[in-house]
Amino acid sequence: MENPNDPTLRSWVDIPSDSDFSLQNLPFGICKIRRQGKRAVSAIGQYIIDLAALHELRYFDDLNLPQGIFEHGSLNPFIELGPTAWRAVRKRLSDLLRADKSGALRNYPDSQAQVLLPMQDVEMRMPVKVRDYTDFYASEQHATNVGTMFRGADNALPPNWKHMPIGYHGRASSIVISGTPIRRPHGQLKPTEGSPVLGSTRRLDFELELAAVMGVPNPLGKAVPADRAWDHVFGFLLFNDWSARDIQQWEYVPLGPFLGKNFASSVSPWIVTADALNPFRVPGPIQDPPVLPYLETREAYALDITLEVSLEIPSRVPVTVSRTNSRYLYWSIAQQIAHHTIGGCNLNIGDLLASGTISGPDPSSYGSMLELAWRGERPILMPDGSTRSFILDGDTVVMRGHAQRDGVRVGFGEVRNEVLE
Repeated sequence: MENPNDPTLRSWVDIPSDSDFSLQNLPFGICKIRRQGKRAVSAIGQYIIDLAALHELRYFDDLNLPQGIFEHGSLNPFIELGPTAWRAVRKRLSDLLRADKSGALRNYPDSQAQVLLPMQDVEMRMPVKVRDYTDFYASEQHATNVGTMFRGADNALPPNWKHMPIGYHGRASSIVISGTPIRRPHGQLKPTEGSPVLGSTRRLDFELELAAVMGVPNPLGKAVPADRAWDHVFGFLLFNDWSARDIQQWEYVPLGPFLGKNFASSVSPWIVTADALNPFRVPGPIQDPPVLPYLETREAYALDITLEVSLEIPSRVPVTVSRTNSRYLYWSIAQQIAHHTIGGCNLNIGDLLASGTISGPDPSSYGSMLELAWRGERPILMPDGSTRSFILDGDTVVMRGHAQRDGVRVGFGEVRNEVLE
């Protein structure tokens, strides 16, 4: 079978050179199309691909897909069909959009008009129904930076950090799609002196992350081996794990994050499949000391994805405040899944496993304002002469990510959210 990741493949659709949505990508999402409700879609160039329309036009007839599978409000029913179905649909899309295929969709203008719609004409929605969400702490640079701030350089990493992927169970109900306004949360704040008070956070922050979308569940009580974990992943999203640092600092001992995290996390609308990201897997950092056998992997599971964060303040041009790469993550998604399930936890379809803040080795590659402005000691200068140590009302945080190799770009689009009072 021909490989849809082949970098030599070209599409008859006009795709801008800087587009995230190449023929080799073909991500999945959910959108609202006028008078038709929510539909499953893919993307190429500046167009969405209406999968429900393709199904109605019988382009998937030989794939034995259930009737109406692309007419749900989330991708969960499609994901439930399993990897064979995901790959068959992605391969069929590739064939329909290839310039060298005689049966390509370009030969049928009437079908094109029903299937290819300009992106600006649709409204993207949450791609999956998330029942459970886990946030990890997988970047050594981030963990070291935060530990240095609060415990000193000699005691930056907890003693368990290099032995297992640290994580906590987050709040799934407050995960929202790109474009959703983020309301500044309230909680208890502890002044330097005196008793705690109730107020809105003064230290609202973003956290630049990737999140894996689980596609193949494991039964309760059955662990997933590290070298089989990749096969359980449907794909990946950009993930902004919003944080209220001052609320978090006062509440997190002894049980960890609560109100400082549960008010919102936001995701990009497009899920880039694990298959599309296979060409961008690379070796991760050397792990020293050696990990326990259940965390050992024979293959490379780090991802070479360029990531950036821009800050848009009212009426001013965006400022890129961070550029980094997910290959810096110390713990891979395969190890995170292996550790998550080693005690018998069952991961379900649509569950999200977020990487934790992704920070690189130099200050320009840090993945949060806490680090970039170093706890407020090094404020970032904005175009209007103001500074930012944390996010203010009216600011918009924009995260983008893409992988590129052999002239092929595979990207996520963006996750964009404005902060409101």
